[in-house]
Order: sequence, then C-alpha cells, then structure tokens
Amino acid sequence: MLTLAILGFLYDQPLHGYELKSRITGLTGHVRPVSDGALYPAIARLEKAGLLHRRTEPGSGAAPRQTLELTARGRAELLRRLADPEQAEITDQIRFFTVTTFLHHLADPTRQAAVLRRRLAFLDAPSSFFYDGTGQPVTAEREPNPFRRGMLLVARASTAAERAWLSETVAELERPGGAELSEG
Repeated sequence: MLTLAILGFLYDQPLHGYELKSRITGLTGHVRPVSDGALYPAIARLEKAGLLHRRTEPGSGAAPRQTLELTARGRAELLRRLADPEQAEITDQIRFFTVTTFLHHLADPTRQAAVLRRRLAFLDAPSSFFYDGTGQPVTAEREPNPFRRGMLLVARASTAAERAWLSETVAELERPGGAELSEG
C-alpha cells in the first residue's frame, strides 16, 4: 500500500518528502499512519529501482530541499499496478481505497471497470467476522452478543453502500462515453 501511495501521489505531481508523508497520512489517516521509518526506506528502494529520482531545489532557508519525482519507469509501474492490483489490494478496504484514489490515472474505462468488478466479486462472496460451531457464518439476526451484532450490522450497511457505488460506477464506465470518468 505504501509503495502504491508513493507512486500515485508522485504521479500527480513532484513532492518533497514531508508533503508526500502528509498526503499519505491524509489518505490512510488514523487507520494506518505512516512513519518516517517506513516512508524514507521505501523512497530509497524506489529510487534505487529507478522508479523515482530526487532533484535539489533551493529551500526557504539556507538548506536545499529534495523534491521527489517519478521517472518514466515509475509512471509505468503505477499504471501496471493499477491495471492488475494484488489480491490484498482488492480484499483489504484501505488498500482498495488506495487503488481507487489513483485509478483515474488508468485511462482505459474498461480496465478501470475490471478492477471495480474484482472488488464487487469479493464483496458478493459470503463472509462474516464470526462463525458458529459448524463453520457457518453468523448473521446479525443470529448473533446474541449486542457488540458483535453491531459490528455485523455496520459491516452490512457499509458493504451495501459500496456495492451500490461499485455497480453504478462500473455501469458508467461501460456505457459509451465512459471514458469521461478518467482523468488520465
């Protein structure tokens, strides 16, 4: 998720490390805050792989600032990852939201719709947080624990809203002129 967020935000525009960290934190926020100990080694790995480079600019004080910018290989890598997200980027909601944050860069509406269809298929598969003694999923209606029942009810409502959005967006993307949803 961190690599995808770095590539995505730098695809949008070159950024200083602090600005990049602020944007990633804004995206993942309290759920998965990014530390300097995770961000800067990830930036170094991407730089070593030739996916981004640093350029020195004058700072507001005496110290120069390092601006991070994607290379052509970095831009291609982001598009590859958006077109074919890893399974965890489909099944994990926060990772999926990271994919959708940058999915507009994938200019082909058919490929965008394919990614959304994968998430929709995942949401359509039966699942639960809790299972009974026979291995069957426990539904909110069958859950006696009010706290677990609450979790199941909130998850059901959230999933219903996401399914509706996914279905509507896939239909828009597959309609003639669906490319208007892409920003390229």
